[in-house]
Amino acid sequence: MIDKTVRTAAEAMRGIADGATVLVGGFGKVGEPRRLIEALIEHGAKDLTVVGITMGHGPGCLERLMALGRIRRCIASWGRSRLSDTFERMRADGRVELELVPQGTLAERLRAGGAGIPAFYTATSAGTLLGAGKEQRRLGDRDYVLEHAITGDVALVEAWQADRFGNLTFRAAGRNMNPLCAMAARLTVAQAEHLLEPGAIDPDRVVVPGIFVDRVVHLPYGGDPRAEDRRIEAAETAMQGSDAA
Repeated sequence: MIDKTVRTAAEAMRGIADGATVLVGGFGKVGEPRRLIEALIEHGAKDLTVVGITMGHGPGCLERLMALGRIRRCIASWGRSRLSDTFERMRADGRVELELVPQGTLAERLRAGGAGIPAFYTATSAGTLLGAGKEQRRLGDRDYVLEHAITGDVALVEAWQADRFGNLTFRAAGRNMNPLCAMAARLTVAQAEHLLEPGAIDPDRVVVPGIFVDRVVHLPYGGDPRAEDRRIEAAETAMQGSDAA
């Protein structure tokens, strides 16, 4: 029987190499695979290109990965968080690069990567600094910019439910970028709040079919919707104390 589950988040990081392109689901704290990002920090891979809507929402997770010097390049719609200026300082010092991409364009570039579409034209950014230097065409009465698909070596995603085949469901806004990232990577790792037996998920509710998922790790929050936030905040506080020491 196909069984894509792994026992720990650390085991799920196996084989992620230096220089990898990592696609990260979520938007801020919503749908962000925080336990997997923590495991990636412990794993030690560096010189990474990270793709996601935002590069962090305060100390910890992606912000900490960046502060440790593990991220070389970001492809994102937002860099700085109102809770931290880590990204801004590191970019000013030349320690991290940024490719700024409008959110809708970023989503479509990931979707194209998962669908095998190499590039597409969009009117977004035409005639702006973001479109400068890119191929442009006049189609009808509008100018369009050529944007290339994004694919990744690995995707880290958060799911609400998963089964042992790797089929995933998502809860409310937690769906956001997670399915797009999952389908655009060569290796997809999912953390799931609930792990179900094969057949327990109604096929009509499957958002990401298991064919796109390689590893599933069961990481429940303990039933309290705020439990994971409190656990992350405690871990971040401990990390800050360790850094200060």
